[in-house]
Amino acid sequence: MKKTIWIITTYLFVTTLQAQGDFTTRLSMAALELTNDRVTYDPSYFSISYPNGDVPEGKGVCTDVIIRAYRKLGIDLQQEVHEDMKVNFHLYPKIWGLSGTDTNIDHRRVPNLMKFFERRGKSLPMTDDPNDYRPGDLVCWNLGGSITHIGIVVDKKSSDQERYLIVHNIGNGQELSDCLFSYQIIGHYAYQNDLQ
Repeated sequence: MKKTIWIITTYLFVTTLQAQGDFTTRLSMAALELTNDRVTYDPSYFSISYPNGDVPEGKGVCTDVIIRAYRKLGIDLQQEVHEDMKVNFHLYPKIWGLSGTDTNIDHRRVPNLMKFFERRGKSLPMTDDPNDYRPGDLVCWNLGGSITHIGIVVDKKSSDQERYLIVHNIGNGQELSDCLFSYQIIGHYAYQNDLQ
């Protein structure tokens, strides 16, 4: 009986690890695919459908990179963030003076995504060691003042092979950059809703 329980436990553990690896690989690939799409940086407020709404094709900001990459894996961050905010609005940042949720924009704000990933995902160490940042991780930065930014670590290395690259949109569209330590890191997360 103990051997059977051990076998089942080991199988479940290995299966979970394989699923995590598959997920981070797929998320990295989804982010890299986005760099093929021509996107103009556009921080405008858009009225979008719900759920599975997206800003107009060819437009977007840094958060839209994250939203689109997860959507390629069947995860709708618009809906997931909204559902969590609806129940836990008091826990989310009050930067914008809103008294309730807004499905058009809530998921497109870096501080809201940070709070969501902190609550529903896993907060990871913020270090200056490039080995701590793995493909599929989400990294948030402060660009100065109150300007925040987010990107996805992908399975491509810098020219010196010391660190993984980032897919993000900092003004030039959805691009691949060697920018992990270019700005002050203020958040480091992993989010896999199917493994929660």
